[in-house]
Amino acid sequence: MTYQDLIDACQPQWTTYTQHPFVMQLGQGTLPHHCFMHYLKQDFLFLKQYARAYALAIYKARTLADMRRALPSVVALLDHEIAHHVDYCGAWHLTEQDMEQEPEDVATVAYTRYVLDAGMQGDIIDLYVALAPCAIGYAEIGNLLVNDTKTVFDNNPYRSWIALYSGEDYQQGVATATVYLNNLLAEISVNSQRGQQLIQTFKVATEMEIAFWQQGLNVGASNTRAINNKSGAVDNA
Repeated sequence: MTYQDLIDACQPQWTTYTQHPFVMQLGQGTLPHHCFMHYLKQDFLFLKQYARAYALAIYKARTLADMRRALPSVVALLDHEIAHHVDYCGAWHLTEQDMEQEPEDVATVAYTRYVLDAGMQGDIIDLYVALAPCAIGYAEIGNLLVNDTKTVFDNNPYRSWIALYSGEDYQQGVATATVYLNNLLAEISVNSQRGQQLIQTFKVATEMEIAFWQQGLNVGASNTRAINNKSGAVDNA
């Protein structure tokens, strides 16, 4: 089997994830500011747990080659990707300390702990399959948005986010990772018990990604209700 078999087996969930209203509003520049702020803070917390998961991959590896394969991801996350995220958030007036103090939202906890649990209970393949929807999905989303005629680039406050995930560096990094994942999956049949187990892991992780987007939109809905309730209280005063 290949990573594409994992996607094909949960296509409805995959489409909901990669074409979520949060994503489409981001591409059109209509996503409310506070929704994006919530996402940025939760994504910082997610990346910390993501780094732990790649560190777990070193522990789960059975060969030096697999250990070496995971190490650059840990280093890249700790030294580059998280640092880039902090720098990016600085443009939105969010400091690293702000994000460190932010409590993890329910979907963030559920998703990150699911990935870590999949790795702890299973082997390195289980772990990489649980990790796969994040990187592969963001690459697909980046391609989707940069090629979508409905995407707005002029004066879109989220243009740099689109550029990051549609950019050559990110796309090439994911392409390399998928080759490695395909090598891990090569001897597993889609229809075998093992193959179906991995499909279920991938499906649940994809559903967790959907919940991660949705929690950002839910913040927007909560703010709207609060404003409406406050307005109603004023009107009734």
